Amino acid sequence: MTHRISRRTRVFCAGLGAGVLVPLTVAVAPATAATPQATCTSAQPALATKLQKDITTALANRQGTVAVGLHDRSTNTTCTLRSTQAYDSASVVKVTVLATLLWDAKKTNRYLTQRESDLATAMITKSDNAATTKLWNQLGTTKVKGFLAAAGMTRTKPGANGYWGLTQITVQDEQKLLALLTAKNTVLSDNSRAYVLKLMGKVISSQRWGTPAGAPSSVAVHVKNGWLSRSTHGWRVHSVGTFKGAGHDYTISVLTHGNSTMNYGVTTIQAVAKAIHKDLVPTRAQRYTPTTDPQEAFPAVPAS
Repeated sequence: MTHRISRRTRVFCAGLGAGVLVPLTVAVAPATAATPQATCTSAQPALATKLQKDITTALANRQGTVAVGLHDRSTNTTCTLRSTQAYDSASVVKVTVLATLLWDAKKTNRYLTQRESDLATAMITKSDNAATTKLWNQLGTTKVKGFLAAAGMTRTKPGANGYWGLTQITVQDEQKLLALLTAKNTVLSDNSRAYVLKLMGKVISSQRWGTPAGAPSSVAVHVKNGWLSRSTHGWRVHSVGTFKGAGHDYTISVLTHGNSTMNYGVTTIQAVAKAIHKDLVPTRAQRYTPTTDPQEAFPAVPAS
C-alpha cells in the first residue's frame, strides 16, 4: 500500500463495510528528537550491552515515538524503552480479544463453538475487522476488563463505544500478554495458549512483517501486527511476536506513532527486530525477509 504525503496533512476515507468510514488522516511526522536509549539487563552482561547499543543504533535518526519490549527466558534478558507509554492499539488488540474469549470459555469449562473458532481464525490470520467486532460485542468490555485484571495488564484500557482499535495499550502489558501465551500459567490453559500461537503462526504473508524481520530459520515465529492513521500522532504502526528455537525463547513488542506513513513505521520496527534477532541468535542461517508490500486491516475509529 503506497501513500504519497505532501507537506500539508491529507485526509482520505476507506470503507470497512456498509455505513462505516475510517479516516486515514496522514500527518507529517514531527522533527527528529534525540535518539532514545533502550535499557537492557541480562544474565549475560555483554549481551545486554550489545542489545542496548544495537537497539539504540537502530532508532538513530528515526522520527516518531517508539516503545520497545524484549524478554528472553533463556538468558534472562530484558530490554525496555517507553514501556508504559500508551498507544492506540489498532489490530494488535485482536490477540487480547482472542485471549479473553478463551479465558471466558475456560471459566465455564467449554470449548469454542464452530462460529467462534471461525471468527477467531479470521481475526488473527487475516486481521478481519468484522470478525473482531462480532467477538468484541459478544464479550463486552466487562469480560475484556476481567481478563485484563486476571492477566495483570493494568495499563490496558478497552476502547469505548465499540471502537476496539482505540484500546490503549503499552509495551509493558503486551509483554505480559505474550508471556502468558508462552509459559504455563493459571490464566490461560495450555490448550488455549497453543491455540493462540497456532493462529499467530498462520498469519497471511502480507501481514507477516514487523518483529519477525531477521528471525533465523531455526526459530518458530508467531506474530500480530496493526496500523492506524489519525489526525493526531500520524500513523500508529505496531508489531508483537513470540520466537522460540536455537536455544532461545523470547518475545518482542514494538509500538510506534508519529510516523509519516505506514511503511515508515514498518521500517523502524523491522530495524529494531533485525538487531534483536541478530544479537540473540548470531547465525549464518537464512533469516526471515518480510513482504515488501506490508498490509493490515483498518480498524473502525470515530470520524473526528
